[in-house]
Amino acid sequence: MSDSKPPVAGKYIDPLVDFAFKKIFGSEPNKDLLIAFLNEVFRGRKHIVDLVYNKNEHPADLKDGGAAIFDLLCTGHNGERFIIEVQRAKQGYFKERALFYTSRLISDQAPKGKRSDWAYNIAEVYLIALLEDFTLKGSPANSYLHDICLCNRDTGEIFYDKLGYTYIELSKFVKADSELETDLDRWLHVLKNMSQWDKIPVYLRKPVFEKLFSIAEYTNLTKEEKTMYDSSLKYKWDNKNVIEYARQEGIEKGIEKGKHEEAIAIAKEMKKDGLPLAKIAKFTKISVSEIEKL
Repeated sequence: MSDSKPPVAGKYIDPLVDFAFKKIFGSEPNKDLLIAFLNEVFRGRKHIVDLVYNKNEHPADLKDGGAAIFDLLCTGHNGERFIIEVQRAKQGYFKERALFYTSRLISDQAPKGKRSDWAYNIAEVYLIALLEDFTLKGSPANSYLHDICLCNRDTGEIFYDKLGYTYIELSKFVKADSELETDLDRWLHVLKNMSQWDKIPVYLRKPVFEKLFSIAEYTNLTKEEKTMYDSSLKYKWDNKNVIEYARQEGIEKGIEKGKHEEAIAIAKEMKKDGLPLAKIAKFTKISVSEIEKL
């Protein structure tokens, strides 16, 4: 395991930590911050004037179907549904999970009766995902914002714009403070760096960011909130440390033990990550032909 020490809370909480994200963006007194952020994400394509917070657990239609649990789930003033998520590490079937979540919100709109009167008048559904420590497979190296909707594959013409997915790869957002041009740039800059600062920078002296920094000041938290934040911060650090350890030691450990099953599992994960088959074979000692069948 890594010898690095767990992080200590600074002047401002880390907005990408689970507790901090929900405190900043998921409470009624602070919904103006979420509205401001979402309006920048949509870049003029939509203008949100109000939001209602919904329960973040969305039950299944069937008893044993399993519930979908979101970081934040909101309804806009025109009935639009917004899922806002922070994804901290790579997850298998990540795109499929997003489709599953949004499909739940669409199918839930169907009335139990009089469907002909409803006439499939579906409200808009959007998922906004902040990706912290991983990137989308195949995305361009210099592209961090992905605005996705249904379109014609041949012409690029939008086929349906009431279902959208916005993925923001924070690891690719590397603009310096002198390069920030839009408020979306400033939001992403803050989300990545606020926990490392000891005061609000001059270039962020706007009411919305001043409120954000005031809410995020560690000393302004209650004793209970500090305990929750510290636990959430430690969990994030522990999880990241485990992932790093697995990457560094897991392959060698599995091979040294001579467990073919472990090597197979590792090879599957490496293949999901898009690593070359020859490289997978080199580390796992499994033949390329066997890896191709995984």
